[in-house]
Amino acid sequence: MRILHLSDVHIGVESYGSTDPDTGLSTRLTDFLATLDEVVDYALDNNVDLVLFAGDAYKSRDPSQTHQREFAKRISRLSQAEMPIFLLLGNHDLPHVASRATALDIFDTLAVPNVTIGDRLDTYLVQTRSGPLQVVALPWIRRSAFLAREETRSLTIDQINQQLQERVTNLLAWQTERLDTAIPALLTAHVSLNTAMTSSEQSMLLGRDPIIMQSALAHPSLDYIALGHIHKHQVLSQNPYIAYSGSLERIDFGEEKDDKGFCLINLDPSRPQGQRLVDFTFNHVKARPFLTIDVKVDANQDPTQEALKAIARRHVAGAIVRVKIAMPQEVEALLREGEVRNALTSARYVTPIMRDVQRDRRTRLGSVPVERLSPQQALKLYLETANVPQERANVLMSYGENLINEEMENT
Repeated sequence: MRILHLSDVHIGVESYGSTDPDTGLSTRLTDFLATLDEVVDYALDNNVDLVLFAGDAYKSRDPSQTHQREFAKRISRLSQAEMPIFLLLGNHDLPHVASRATALDIFDTLAVPNVTIGDRLDTYLVQTRSGPLQVVALPWIRRSAFLAREETRSLTIDQINQQLQERVTNLLAWQTERLDTAIPALLTAHVSLNTAMTSSEQSMLLGRDPIIMQSALAHPSLDYIALGHIHKHQVLSQNPYIAYSGSLERIDFGEEKDDKGFCLINLDPSRPQGQRLVDFTFNHVKARPFLTIDVKVDANQDPTQEALKAIARRHVAGAIVRVKIAMPQEVEALLREGEVRNALTSARYVTPIMRDVQRDRRTRLGSVPVERLSPQQALKLYLETANVPQERANVLMSYGENLINEEMENT
């Protein structure tokens, strides 16, 4: 039984993109759809038994009609091939108001064949070509769905999360204890685990995540645990196997060095409960490369030439590129940004050039603690330390005292 595990497609991200003049759509939409197409093509070409999506189809909780259409096209290809698809709700798939429809409800509403929506903490029985499969689903945790408002009225956020964690742990234990031992079982969850590592930038996170302990998911009756929400692919355990597939595309420069792709799991239904996983692989997709070029310039160097040399050493074609130039103040005027940008014409997108200019140190006021000085005393000490000529210092002191007095009168 072959299961393809992916997550965090985030259709609708347009950062570091431009408008395609032919379609009027963002070039980044093309990137995100291209990697999703890679996954769909792989599933169809290799006759997987189940496509398991662990949440976050879109960037927005209210995706545009275009974004919904493009995601539905890919799901339709799988459905028409009679391939089962399990879609778990992530935080970006849920509306702000609980009574509103989710971004994935349309598949249930239209009764799209072979699609199961994991919209609640429950166990679902999915029929595949290789036999039945039990899927314990933990969609994104809404605190209000697990805890009554009265319970949390006087609690801190940490206390609320502690209660939430205990409630979720107990509910998951209740589900796993009732699994049919004769049928393969996996758990899919859109959560932040306490053991997970994130990438450096967190622009896609919405609010403060409730953190779930890994031990709450690691039940011995489960053959595999498929996670979504964290964009960095990682395997947290091999007994049982617990893995984040990660996002298919890079969202920002914090994910510059992350591998992108999907997980492929092979289960043997004839083996004992909790021991059915016989193979696990991570398959890469052709995600858009992000590239940071750091340039360090000395006082006797031309920053433009140093930047051009650094660019020539890197493969920028087709990449989303940012250039960071660290240089002393005296050579900043020599930087010709036009020439630097011309050297990056083969890049897919170039961010504004970042200048890290080392300015001259500010004049120190000696060893006297500033908090013990009056404004007039601080100004006088500054003028003396800066070696301002006495005649000019007297004029500046006069102006300064007038300004200080006016400010004090107005407060």
